[in-house]
Amino acid sequence: MDWLPDGWKPKLVAVDIDGTLTDGNKVLNLEAIEALRKLERAGIPVTLATGNVRPITYGLWRFIGLSGPMCCENGGVIWHPDWGDPILRAKAETAKEAASYLAQEMPELRPKGIRSNDWRESEWCLFPNEDLETIRELMSDDKWSHLEVVRTGFAIHLMEPQLSKGEGLKVILDKMGLTERDLLVVGDAPNDISMFELANWSVAVGGAFEEIKKLADVESPYMHGDTFKPLVDAILG
Repeated sequence: MDWLPDGWKPKLVAVDIDGTLTDGNKVLNLEAIEALRKLERAGIPVTLATGNVRPITYGLWRFIGLSGPMCCENGGVIWHPDWGDPILRAKAETAKEAASYLAQEMPELRPKGIRSNDWRESEWCLFPNEDLETIRELMSDDKWSHLEVVRTGFAIHLMEPQLSKGEGLKVILDKMGLTERDLLVVGDAPNDISMFELANWSVAVGGAFEEIKKLADVESPYMHGDTFKPLVDAILG
């Protein structure tokens, strides 16, 4: 299969974590990790573009041995250790208040949300099995209607409208002196849509959501992290 356009190679590869580098049980694919290391050794930096929080993203970034800036919390937190303080594109307080409001209207909802909320800086995440239809209906109230509600396989994200992986990657590209033409992205879920729309080339892993498959330039025949070895071999081949 044709993994890339003829005569083109990326100068930056942005990769989602959950459901992309991992399987549905959040277990990392070790072949995918080695493939990313091959990209780095070849001089192509890798950015982790994730809905996850900065401490978790940094741990993975550090232990894999990556060099690209991190796009955390769906573009809400942009960071590289060499930059000093992170770029915070929103604050989590309003989204957290919205979760408390939802719990008042939905007694069964758990407003504390997923465990990583303890470290969230720009958004708030509810459990993925909460009643999404009711949440969206309640969030249409004037006080909260400006917030986005995005469901992935691992959480329901309450977030400011300016937050997206695509907008976060624009910041990273600008700081690196690159453009969208230089970017390849890999993902699986609705919160990856904005970066698929931004990038010159996009790859949906096997097992991706249908809306991502339809948007992708390439739909991988390999599940989740099994996508990376043949993709990286094509990039470096």
